[in-house]
Parts: sequence; C-alpha cells; structure tokens
Amino acid sequence: MAADPEVEIIHFEVMHLRDLLAVVRNERSAYDYPWPDRVFVDCLAAGHECWIARFQGEVIGHAVLSVAAREAHLLNICIGTTAQRQGHGRALAEHMITRAIGRGALVMFLEVRPSNAAARRLYMSLGFDEVGLRRRYYPAVNGREDAKILALRLDSTGGRHRE
Repeated sequence: MAADPEVEIIHFEVMHLRDLLAVVRNERSAYDYPWPDRVFVDCLAAGHECWIARFQGEVIGHAVLSVAAREAHLLNICIGTTAQRQGHGRALAEHMITRAIGRGALVMFLEVRPSNAAARRLYMSLGFDEVGLRRRYYPAVNGREDAKILALRLDSTGGRHRE
C-alpha cells in the first residue's frame, strides 16, 4: 500500500541561527522558564546536536543533545504548545536517540521535572529509567523544583535496553 501523498510527516533539520526566532517562540510558548536565546547560540557554537522539527512547513519543535565520552545528554527538547499531543514529541525524542546512537553513545541522560507528568510518561515509554535526583534544579514559582534524572542504555546496533 502506497503512502498517502496528502499526509504530511514531521521532518527534522539541523538547527541554524536563522531558526532561532521560531525556536525561541516555541520554547516560550511551552515553558514557564524558557532557555534564554543566548543558550541556543552557545549550543550551536559548541557543536552540540541542535535540531528543529518541522511540520506542514512550520518549525514546531527543537532539541539539543550533547555527546561526549560515549554518553549523550538531552539538554533540551520542546514542542510548541500548538503542536503538542500529536506524537511530535515522541518522534523528536526518537530522532535524538537515533542521533545519540549514531554518535557512539552507550547511554543517554536527561532531566525532567517531577511535575511534568506527560514528559515523564513519554520518556518511560521510550525505555528511560529513573537513576537519580537533582535537588532544587529547576526554577519554580515557589523557589526551586527538583529534577528526576533519567537514563536510557543504548547499544551500537541501534538498540535500547533496560538494566
């Protein structure tokens, strides 16, 4: 059965400075405490894996991945509020897992707010396990919020596995 040419799929592209306006707009729409513009510029300059997700011609999300010493760290992943709950976050996370494997990472880490139940469910469904806690990591309305540290074991054949 041939794919329906009318159905648009999500596309991933390397992030460039020209994408920054759309990236920051999505970041601000999705988070109460968004990354400052300069952090994205610094990540691009540092050579991190910086990607945008495009759907129907629009930049709907972005992600930043750092890889060193066979470990990957998903520093940021975001789908703008108008494109959430449509499977785009899962597709973007899977793309970043593939990028980590391609760069030779054997494990991928990320932090997530305990209050972000939807993100925690997504990461757990992708095979991440909770491995630690960073106290008072995130800014919050009443001070600071902890971060759950999650890890996903990877292997060189492109697989994922739990311990």
